[in-house]
Amino acid sequence: MIPLSEIIQAKRQISHIITNTPCALAPLLSEEVGAQVYLKKENLQITGAYKLRGAYNKIASLSEAERQKGVIAASAGNHAQGVGYSARSFGISATIVMPEATPLLKVSGTKALGAEVILHGDNYDEAYAYALTYAKEHGLTFIHPFEDEKVIAGQGTIALEMIDEINDLDIVVIPIGGGGLISGMASAIKQIDPKIKIIGVNAAGAPAMCTSFHAKKAINSKSVRTIADGIAVRDVSASNLEHILECVDEVVTVDEEEIAAAILFLLERQKLVVEGGGAASVAAIMHQKFPFEKDAKIGAVLSGGNIDVQMLSIIIEKGLIKSHRKMKLVITLIDKPGSLMRLTDLFKNANANIIQIDYDRFSTKLSYGDAQITIMLETKGAEHQNEIRRLLNEAGYLFKEEV
Repeated sequence: MIPLSEIIQAKRQISHIITNTPCALAPLLSEEVGAQVYLKKENLQITGAYKLRGAYNKIASLSEAERQKGVIAASAGNHAQGVGYSARSFGISATIVMPEATPLLKVSGTKALGAEVILHGDNYDEAYAYALTYAKEHGLTFIHPFEDEKVIAGQGTIALEMIDEINDLDIVVIPIGGGGLISGMASAIKQIDPKIKIIGVNAAGAPAMCTSFHAKKAINSKSVRTIADGIAVRDVSASNLEHILECVDEVVTVDEEEIAAAILFLLERQKLVVEGGGAASVAAIMHQKFPFEKDAKIGAVLSGGNIDVQMLSIIIEKGLIKSHRKMKLVITLIDKPGSLMRLTDLFKNANANIIQIDYDRFSTKLSYGDAQITIMLETKGAEHQNEIRRLLNEAGYLFKEEV
């Protein structure tokens, strides 16, 4: 457990540089789950994520000689920007090693802060190993993203802000990657009010800390694969696991579909842009991964908002299909004048809006004289889609649906 005095000191150290982000009731989410859910909006932090807190606190603790040598970090993106912003504030150089698949938004955001970016490795752990070697070779001070007490204390300041703003929280839900955020927050919360339950959330595609928590020993994942790149950590930090075992009540996982649903819900219903790791806490609440009483006061940390726009586009598109607001059909027609018009008239009569259409008469899979129409419709829910299927069947069309 990180001493509360260290976290309070970190708050003093970083107060002039970070934003005290809102922790506000989410009325639509609260109504959906039957509890009072308060969202701590670290997606609105200066660099788009909470990582600035720990990075600045760590760099502030270095000696002047250490700072002047320059700093280096390994990161999938949010810690990179935290270190870059902090280094620029102190007027020192920063080098960031990022996995090669890091979204362009996070790479360009880090470079914009003046940091040198090196892309290396398939995941965070490979980037981390390379960064350690590079640090030794070039005499740089390594700023660990989660396995450092000064970094953890900085992240713990989020809990101080939440408790100051919201009285009588029953549960706080926190995403877990390497465990620095939850170690700091849980340490603070359990020393201030031990009755508050702490729930940690892993991505199912990166479950190392969840597996280790239940086994009560460090068990690394063989590989990681998740849209929540900010929490895609393969290897368990033994020291952070100790903090978590001491202070955390439960660790759960959420799968890719649940994370995507939370991202879309936050975007559409709460008007918040949140990345996969940041949405993991809300995904756990939405899909009731842990028990809570009706009207319980639940705080959820939205740890970051730096989502790649291409990933966001895919999530929106799939979400619209799953919520029956879009429908993609492949329909076989007789290839003669008027066939397409009769089909579009059917959709017109069904009040379905055509938003994309493709006409193929040359596919080798088609019989002679046939054509294949791929059509995307804007629809008004499951009942509306059933009505469209009924009309197509009554008209004798051969069709299949694509998702």
